[in-house]
Amino acid sequence: MHGSAKGLVFAIYYPVLAVIGVPANLAVIVILSRGRCGLSRCITYYLVSMAVTDLLVIITVVILNRIAGIYFPDSFLSITPVCSLRSALNYAIIDSSVWLTVAFTFDRFMAICCQKLKTKYCTKETATWIIGIVSILSCLKYIFMYFVYEPLYIINNVPWFCSIKSIFYTSPAWTAYDWIHRTLNPCLPFVLILLLNALTVRHILVASRVRRRLRAHSNEETQNDPEMEKRRKSIVLLFAISGSFILLYLVILINFLYVRIAKFSYFSGSNFTESNFILDQSGYMFQLLSSCINPFIYAGTQRKFREELKNGVKYPLSLIVKLFK
Repeated sequence: MHGSAKGLVFAIYYPVLAVIGVPANLAVIVILSRGRCGLSRCITYYLVSMAVTDLLVIITVVILNRIAGIYFPDSFLSITPVCSLRSALNYAIIDSSVWLTVAFTFDRFMAICCQKLKTKYCTKETATWIIGIVSILSCLKYIFMYFVYEPLYIINNVPWFCSIKSIFYTSPAWTAYDWIHRTLNPCLPFVLILLLNALTVRHILVASRVRRRLRAHSNEETQNDPEMEKRRKSIVLLFAISGSFILLYLVILINFLYVRIAKFSYFSGSNFTESNFILDQSGYMFQLLSSCINPFIYAGTQRKFREELKNGVKYPLSLIVKLFK
């Protein structure tokens, strides 16, 4: 892929992502916050917090970083202190989005597989605490990223752009920090979501067999099972969200492992070939795409969400029709 072709792909892809992602996540926040979708308060808190972080990812990473870098490369956003701050915020917000997905997956695991602990853990109070702790830890974890960068140029005593300090590659402390934050995101969340989903599937299969036997003995096999129907909706939502996360983060995980095995730097450009670049950038593109997917998952899996969305679209249209009557 030639440089001009790559630039054109990025110049089109990221604005489209922003145009779709901002209104889609805003719609999710408004609709779910009204509490009319038949979801528990606990689930609603997690889904709203995930939509908020996804919206922040679109604003900070896609608009203020990618789009601004493509269309306004010499703006004040490229001054080194601002550039460093943007980078730290980008890492923190993406990390928060990822770990909130893990928190939601764990909450549904507890609700489905641990009935004794469900009433204590799966509450709006616990969800509030978990969301707050995840957000704070994500911010604290990436404060150090602000100090990784130095100016690429100094023009009229103004530092411009961000370049990784050479000490980042030679210092044992920075190497350890890089390993820790790369392991905590994306490696550990990826493994945890796979593990929790595998345990959930195993529990569902065992519970379904037991329930079918009990209903067969009580001659209820021909009747609908409202409990299983309720669980099915929750399970479909869980697997759709965590499944899309796994698929979209798979490329960036493969890229991370390949970088470590090949032993070249993300930033230094050493041994960085065309295929390395495509794999690296594809990972980021899929990662950012994940911030737009959840609204479509809700619309596809939740009937009441679709109804609220239709009502939201119809309301301004009806006002416009009334104005022209």
